[in-house]
Amino acid sequence: MVITRATEYAIRAVLFMAMQPSGTTVLKKDICREQGITPAFLTKILQPLIKSGIVGSHRGVRGGFYLNKSADSITLLDVIKAEEGSIHLNLCLEEVGTCQRETHCPVHKVWQEARAGLVETLDGYTFARLVKMAGQGHTLHLP
Repeated sequence: MVITRATEYAIRAVLFMAMQPSGTTVLKKDICREQGITPAFLTKILQPLIKSGIVGSHRGVRGGFYLNKSADSITLLDVIKAEEGSIHLNLCLEEVGTCQRETHCPVHKVWQEARAGLVETLDGYTFARLVKMAGQGHTLHLP
């Protein structure tokens, strides 16, 4: 599984909004400038986040984007799912019965365990936690 550039930038944008005081509406131009995202691409990547209820938007002169939920209730998994859908490491995990070999394939169980571990890790990192880590000098390796 490779996280798309859109998802990387969505994570950056949400993290930037999470670093602002709670309830702040952030101007589109500020997110673009600080995160190196073009305005058109930002609009595109925020649409799934708006649809999923993670981000909200205001139009007009005082328009911009804001977190629709608290940073401690938004996880990396939430953003990834909003942008890319459910995580599947292998096609055989997409839906029960997709793979004819799942009942006797020894690797199927490995894919399930690996996916479960990844989902658990991503779900364990809220944006409040990431903001705290950034404040403690941890480098967040987001390209």
